[in-house]
Amino acid sequence: MLPTRKALDLGIHPRTLYRLRDKGTLEPMGRGLYRLAEMPALEHPDLVTVTLKVPAGVVCLISALSFHDLTTEIPHEVHIALPRGAERPRTTYPPLRVFWFGGSAHTEGVETHRLDGVAVRVYCAEKTLADIFKFRNRVGMDTVVEALRLYAERRRPKVAEILKFARVCRVERVMRPYLEAIL
Repeated sequence: MLPTRKALDLGIHPRTLYRLRDKGTLEPMGRGLYRLAEMPALEHPDLVTVTLKVPAGVVCLISALSFHDLTTEIPHEVHIALPRGAERPRTTYPPLRVFWFGGSAHTEGVETHRLDGVAVRVYCAEKTLADIFKFRNRVGMDTVVEALRLYAERRRPKVAEILKFARVCRVERVMRPYLEAIL
């Protein structure tokens, strides 16, 4: 992956980038982002592109559920969390849905995964469960219950971890009855 800014810093002229793109040597991944066309297809192109364009972002909510295989939904946009007070990214592709998290709600539970050669920051499954309870009115209770059920079926439940993140997100009282019923 090669951002235009990095190419310019390396002394590559913009006309050279455009010529390589027009010849098919470089493949555009979005505005200002290229990769070699001969490379194998990306496994997670949207997550990689968003990470390169918004390095302060952390993949969250439906996108994180999809990454951890805890939903049957196919995300139509990449959900990212930014620190409270951060400016909204000015990207058009892939479509983004931005959520602002404050303090420890933003920094706790972040895992770094190597996807297609890029370090992508994603909230862990337990933190994601707490987050979807916090944003249950935006994502829908059907998605929340489905995620909890799939978590119980596909993983060894870490109830203490879930409750720790529920306290961080201030949803422990809301989550507890669902955890007792499903886990």
